[in-house]
Amino acid sequence: MLLYLICFFSFLNPSIDHVNTDTSAESIKWYSWEEAHELSKTKPKKIFVDVYTDWCGWCKRMDKTTFQDPEIIKLLNEHFYPVKFNAEQKGEIMFGETTFKFVDQGRRGYHQLAFALLDGRMGYPAFVMLDETFARIMISPGYKKAPQLLKELNFAKEEAYKSMSFDDFRAKAE
Repeated sequence: MLLYLICFFSFLNPSIDHVNTDTSAESIKWYSWEEAHELSKTKPKKIFVDVYTDWCGWCKRMDKTTFQDPEIIKLLNEHFYPVKFNAEQKGEIMFGETTFKFVDQGRRGYHQLAFALLDGRMGYPAFVMLDETFARIMISPGYKKAPQLLKELNFAKEEAYKSMSFDDFRAKAE
């Protein structure tokens, strides 16, 4: 239940880095937490959360390769609200009576919301897919090439998660 609330209220945070406002089919339309939350009120869609850091080389590579793939762009823009979440952002995020903050660990730290979304497995890049009610569908850690990510996005889009595991879905598709 707490994770459900975390996911739901996380869309109220207006602070975000790297928001792309280009709505052309040539790039992913990345939304802020606030925009995705507002849009989901009138037109519910699944949410794709890209959890990244500014120093992550694989995150930057995903931005330059996988997230430039025309099929990925089309699928994300049509069926999801794609959201970027910097796992090291300093801004506080309120959830009910709980405030999630940046946790300083010397040279680096992490945001408590990223920790909650990723169940404490803090590796980057990582992706979290949420359904229209903001319940988590899956966590997907690590760099993905377009064909890998397409399978995961289709698993969510087709709502296969309601009847099978991702491993079963992947095996069935191959």
